[in-house]
Parts: sequence; C-alpha cells; structure tokens
Amino acid sequence: MSPIKIDRRKFIKGGTALMALSSVGVQAMERKDRKAAYQVGLIGTGWYGKSDLFRLIQVAEVEVVALADPDQRLLEEAASLVSQRQSSGNTPKTYNHYRQMLDAHKLDIVLVGSPDHWHALQAIDSIQAGAHVYLQKPISVDVIEGEAILAAARKHNKVVQIGTQRRSTPHLVEAKKNIVDKGLLGKVSHAEMCCYYHMRANGTPEVRPVPDFFDYDLWVGPGPMRPFDGLPHRRWWRTMMEYSNGITGDMCVHMFDAVRWTLGLGWPKSIFATGGIYVQKGGKSTIADTQTATFHYDDMDCVWTHRSWGTPQDPEYPWAYKIYGDKGTLMASVMKYEFIPQGGGEPIRGDVVYEREKYPEDLNEKDIELHAAPATRDHMRDFLKAIEQGGRPVADIQEGHISTASCILANISMGLGRPLAYDPEKRIVRNDPEATALLRRPYRAPFQHPDPNFV
Repeated sequence: MSPIKIDRRKFIKGGTALMALSSVGVQAMERKDRKAAYQVGLIGTGWYGKSDLFRLIQVAEVEVVALADPDQRLLEEAASLVSQRQSSGNTPKTYNHYRQMLDAHKLDIVLVGSPDHWHALQAIDSIQAGAHVYLQKPISVDVIEGEAILAAARKHNKVVQIGTQRRSTPHLVEAKKNIVDKGLLGKVSHAEMCCYYHMRANGTPEVRPVPDFFDYDLWVGPGPMRPFDGLPHRRWWRTMMEYSNGITGDMCVHMFDAVRWTLGLGWPKSIFATGGIYVQKGGKSTIADTQTATFHYDDMDCVWTHRSWGTPQDPEYPWAYKIYGDKGTLMASVMKYEFIPQGGGEPIRGDVVYEREKYPEDLNEKDIELHAAPATRDHMRDFLKAIEQGGRPVADIQEGHISTASCILANISMGLGRPLAYDPEKRIVRNDPEATALLRRPYRAPFQHPDPNFV
C-alpha cells in the first residue's frame, strides 16, 4: 500500500482532543490504579523490536493488540510469538503500514523498533495519536528530526523513553553510584569510548526482484531509493548511510550516552571528527570503517574511536568506555566494570547481571542478548513509572536527542573536515551555514520532513 494513502486526520484528531485536557489532568488519569492492561502496539517486528516487546511483556500487564511491518513474513512470525508470550494468548492484529495500526487502535504504548530512517515520523505520529513511546536509538538520522520528536513529546505531554539501556544496566548503575557519585575518580577530565567489532557488512549482492511478501517502497519510506539487492534486515541497512548514521550512530550513541549519564554532561561545546573508508574499500557499504570523534566540554574531552577491521586496542574492552580521573580510572562495558585507584589500592570490580532463573523463557528466545535483557527490563520499568507517576524517564527523549545529535554532528564534521558547535536553542551550527544546511536530510517525495514548530 502506498504510504500517502492513509488518512492521518482521524487519529490526529484523537490526539488533539487529549491535548484539550490539562497536563495535570492527563497525568492524574494515568496515575490511577490501572485495572486494564496497557494496550500496546509495535512498529518494526524484526530482531530488536521483538526483543524490546518481550521484555515489556515480562514486567507489565499489557495486551499487545497490533503489530506493523512492511515484511509480511516477519509480521506473521511475530504475531505467533506474541500470542505465545502474552498472558491472554491473543494474537495481535497485523498491519502493513503503521498508520493503519494507529488509525485502528487507541494505543497506550507504541514501541518503535524500525530502521533509523523511519524513527522520527513513526515516533511523532504515535505521539500525536495519543501514545507514549519507547523509541530505539538512535532516535533520528538527522538533527532536526530529533528536535521535532522532542518538540512533539513536550507539546503532547507524552513519555518517550529511548533504548539507551546502559542507563538501566545493573552493573553500570552500581559503578555510577558506588564509584563516580562517591567521588572516587576525583576530578575527571577525559573519557575514551570505542567499538572494534567487525560489524560493517560490506558485500556485493546482485540486484534482484522484490519478493511478494515485502513492501520495499514502504520500507524505504522517506529515505532514498536504492536498487533492491536482498532483504535489508539486521546488518545490511545499517551499512548504508542512506538509512543510518553508521557505526558512530549505532554504537557510539550507547557509550557516549552512558558517559554523559555517568558524569552528568549535557550538550558538547564542540564536536570534531575524522575518518572514512580507509581499509574496506570493496563492496557496497557507504559507512565509515574508521572514525575518531572528539566531543569537547569545558576541561573535558570525550573521545570515540571505531574500527571495523584489525584488533581491539584493549581485548578486554572491545566496546566500552573508560573514564579517567586524577584519583583513578573507571573501565566499563556491557559485561563488566573495573575501578583502578591511582597509586595503588584495591581495585573494585563488578560483573554483568543475568536473570536466567527468574526469567527462564529467555533461554529459549532466538537471538536474545542475555546480558542486555535485565537492563531492558529495568528500562521498561522506568518507562512505566514515568507514565504512571509523571516526571521524566531515565533515558528521556531530550537525553536521547543530545546523544544522537552529537553522533550525527560527528559524521557531519568528518565530512566537512572542521569542528562544529551546535546551538540547540536556535537549531543551527554556530557560524557555519553549510553545516546548518546538513542538519536536515532531504526526504523522498511525497514524504514531508517533520518541523519542530509544527508537531
């Protein structure tokens, strides 16, 4: 079905009616003891969309009523799995186009697990339809998209939790509380972040016919149309800048966000990056295989490095962050942390938390990241607490926007070859009209880029 044939007015009207209530009134209604399950929809039924949904099912009384995806086979598989996982045993309705889903159901919560180039439109439409949103990172593929999601969330008084679940990772929460917050690091003036995973898909598949179960035109959506050379799911679309922001947008956003959260950092003062395709020059991939980015703060630099080739600088921490203070160093990853005091002393260590006994169903879930499941469950609990009690979640949309936009600005800096200083109030790159023009990607017709002033 063509993306532009869905009439949005019906569900936007519903969202607008809710706005007529005061924000206090809306929150008060949602804080009442819920006797009915949350009505939930999922956009994007691939690997991580399902993973997020299953974690939500584990921690809350929900009824998953609808799923949306342009791949009919993924939809059918997901619907069957959901019917087995949710307590009601009901099979959710399935939709090719997410707007059909939003139009047909009054949803309390929408999870967005689609490719990055769809995040902004789907999040904003879900917010306008009256739902709270759990949005996978990175929140957008350009900076102005992120500004628009933030503006929509605030205007419509909706909770938007971003899937930067390092903020809810038990051993990293422990490290922040017991080491950083207690001042064991001393004065902190440097952080390093890295990813040395060989995760850059770089093949040369041939162009082929689109299978009848897959709506490729809808999948491409506002992005540029590439010749179809196989199903783009999982790794293939991430290797294309047309639909992503490369390894920096995928992996740096997690570690940079974790450093910002740990240290209480906001927007960087400036961002400068270098890199490109240095080694893996064959194949169709358009994302950088090598990149170094510096996010500069007053008396503080956060430096990101990735290589999708060669060996890790530290094999114990191939995807990680290290925070340096004048009293010690904190090294942390998704698997563990270590604090090494300056000048000797006993190191402090912590390991990843698993919950195999409490959630034995995890062990039978295809492709589950067992180390990340407890973090995502806690992230979902925090999301629900914000919905029910008011306030901002730990990975609020504003925090997700800062981390995402900073990574996008690193890519823009790499392309232009100069430092950039973003002004979030004016939504411009200071003293750089050329860079400012790159804050908004062109959309494929007939899609319209969201405007932060009109959401």
